[in-house]
Parts: sequence; C-alpha cells; structure tokens
Amino acid sequence: MARKNKDLPLLERVPITATAAEGMALAKVDGLVVFVPFVVPGDVVDIQLYKKKKNYAEGRAVHFHTLSPDRVDARCPHFGTCGGCKWQTMSYPAQLAAKQQQVRDNLERLGNIDCSLMRPICGSENIYYYRNKLEFTFSNRSWLTKEQLAQDTPPPPGALGFHIPQLFDKVLDISHCALQADPSNDIRLAVRQHALDNNLEFYDIRNHTGFLRNLVVRNTSVGHWMVIVIVAENDPARLFPLLDMLHSRFPQITSLQYIVNTKMNDSYGDLDVVTYLGDNHIEEHMQGYDGSPDLRFIINPKSFYQTNSAQAQRLYSFVAELAELQPTDTLYDLYTGTGTIALFLADKCRRVVGIEYVEEAIADARQNARLNGFGNTAFFAGDMAKVLTPEFIAANGHPDVVVTDPPRAGMHEKVVEQLLAAAPRKIVYVSCNPATQARDIQMLASRYDVRRIQPVDMFPHTHHVENIAELILAR
Repeated sequence: MARKNKDLPLLERVPITATAAEGMALAKVDGLVVFVPFVVPGDVVDIQLYKKKKNYAEGRAVHFHTLSPDRVDARCPHFGTCGGCKWQTMSYPAQLAAKQQQVRDNLERLGNIDCSLMRPICGSENIYYYRNKLEFTFSNRSWLTKEQLAQDTPPPPGALGFHIPQLFDKVLDISHCALQADPSNDIRLAVRQHALDNNLEFYDIRNHTGFLRNLVVRNTSVGHWMVIVIVAENDPARLFPLLDMLHSRFPQITSLQYIVNTKMNDSYGDLDVVTYLGDNHIEEHMQGYDGSPDLRFIINPKSFYQTNSAQAQRLYSFVAELAELQPTDTLYDLYTGTGTIALFLADKCRRVVGIEYVEEAIADARQNARLNGFGNTAFFAGDMAKVLTPEFIAANGHPDVVVTDPPRAGMHEKVVEQLLAAAPRKIVYVSCNPATQARDIQMLASRYDVRRIQPVDMFPHTHHVENIAELILAR
C-alpha cells in the first residue's frame, strides 16, 4: 500500500469545510472527499495525501495559509501525537455546535427522526481536568516525535503514557495530561522516576517481558484517590517499595492497590485486586434531582462510573426531567451498569428494576442501593435479550417508564421487540452513539413518537457526544 501511495499529490490551498467522523475534519477537492486530522473548519491548508480510494482520500495538513476564526491554541504539549483530544485546537463553542450537528445529522439522515424539539447541547462546565479516571501503559518502546528524532539524542529509557493510535506496541511518554486534576500528573511522573531509579523494567508487549505493565489513577469530587499498579509478576521486593513511595509522597491516596497480570493482554476484569493500603474503594457523592437527597456511590477498582462526574449529574438530571416519573410508576433501567441512573431516580417512583450483563456491576448496584437506603430497587444480571421476557415482566411488574442506556452498538433487535411488546408509556433513550440510537428509534417508530431531544457533552475536545431522546407511546 505504501508503494502505491508514495507519489500521491499535494493539494494546495484547500478550505476545511466541516468536522467528520472519529475527530477528523473534511474537505472537498474536485468532488473528492478528503479527511484530515488536527485541523479546524475554516482553516485553509495544503494537504499531503497518504491514502486514496475511489470515493475518498486521507491526508495531513503540511502548511497553513489561513487560520480558522474558531482555532485556539492547544493546551496539551502532546497534541497531534497522542491521538486523544483531537479537537483541542477548536474553540469550545465550535465543538458544541459540531456535536449538536452530529446528533441532528444522525437522527435525521439515519432514522428519519423529527428533530424540531431538539434542545441546545449542554456543555461541560470544565473543559480541562474533568476526567476522574485515566489508565496509563508502561512500555520499553517509547514513541519518538519528529523533534526527538531530529535532535539525534538517545531515546527515552521507557514510556509511561498512552498508546499511539493503531500501534499496539508504541507508547507516548506523557509529561503532562490536562484531563485529570492534580496530583494525577505528579503520581505518574513519580512512578516513572522510581522505576528508572530502581531499574524496574517497563513491559515489552511483543516479547511479554518486563515488570511494570499499567497504572490506573481514579479520583472523586470529594477528594478520594485510588491508584492501582499492575505488574507482570508477583515480586514484593520490587513492587512494595514502589507502593510505599506512593503512600509516603501522596497522602491524598485513600486506596492503594495492585494487580498481578501474567496474561498476554492488558485486561484485568478477571483478575484479583489486592488492597495494599487504605480502603478497597473510593466514594463519590452526587447531588440529587429536584429536592432529592444527595447520593453516595462506592467505586471499586473494576466499577464503571461516568468519567466526567459533574457532567454525569447533569445528564441524569435531564433523564429525570424527561422521564416525568409518577409516585406509582414502575421504572425499568436497562443496561443499568452500577445502577447510577436507577438510584438517581429511585425516590421518584414506586419501584426500580435494573438489568445489566456484568455481574460485578450488579453487585455494585445492590451495594449502592443499600448505602443510600433504597428498598424499592431490584437488580438482575444477565443477557438483556434473554432476561427481558414476558415472564420477567410478569414477575417484576409492568414498566410504566423505561430508561435504556446501551453500549455503543445499541440495543439488540430482540430487546427492541420486547420493548414494543411491553409498550411502556415512555422510553428515555440515552446513547453514546447517535448513529445506533437513530437505528433503534427507527425500529421503535411503529409505536413511539420522538419528542424532546437533549445532547450532552461529556468529553470536551473529542468528537464523542451523549444524546437523550424522549419517546412517547402513540399507538
């Protein structure tokens, strides 16, 4: 492929016209659609093509003639190399406008959905340092930037950071990440320095050698911090001094844990977590909705929790508003995860039934229900398409309202069929992928009309967007 494309042309003075999928931007040249990363609509650039197909091409901007009025300076020193936060040079109002248009385009074009009642997107109050969880990778194969290559200096002795996109064995060493508040950066840098000072080998993903594999840093709005060090072998002589260093230097850490991962991949959902010091969890607090008491959530090392805590409260408040629950209602929360939405709504209705595939998540949901004193909740683990049956509904009560928050792939066709058969008076559909949401809503259109639509930005500087759609039983 490289030989075929090595002589592809340079396109000169090309206006960038719009945003596109996966954080790319779009230009058109003589009818050819060209996708370009790290540019902003309104830029005029020279584009060096590196891939060309029949209907589209991909290229990179090699010279800027005109800068877009929506262009801003990137705060991150790794912008353009890391692969994350691709919209960081686009002003935040322009990001929000692009995400709102993304939702509208998907719903209208893919689902033929009337978007006349779409509301303005809810932006994030914090656009930097908003994440409560980051996962870093150790690698003995540090990715070198063009600047580092030009300096002709020895490569870094190892990297602790993020994978280079599409390169599983290359990791960019991160000096500063603007996504998680302090002391996240200091913790990562201290771990890296301790490893270098004590000759702790960074992992080699190709040969499966080395000691240090991953570092997970989590925090909450009430000041709790969890650090998980993941190593390739159980060697207390090397591991425990590292953990002691973290405990000594960072008193903010309330939960210090480690995992021994001898597998050939980095997943740790099936591995034991050992608490070295402190609690085996951290705790998050969330403001209740419309006079409801504030909620507490226990977050274990493997627990899912929305990574933008402040924006999660706004997302759930919109869900509560659109659900319009009555005190006598039975609410079904599909794909409930650890039950955060279910518990956020539990005091607004008679009963809440949550269903989720992951058993550990259901255990967390039950624990959090007890923590918050809710006795009107029931949580079930299993495949949604197999659990949500007429027999299940007969045993647990007919749903008056359903909240569904499926993964990016959307709902299984059988789940949609079961919702149509159950016919709750309202469905509130929360989605992280407006394309699959549009597909599912189209399947529900035989009995449901779409009313209010509320986009929410959970991840500033990325193309990702959450969307909530209110579906009313019509026939």
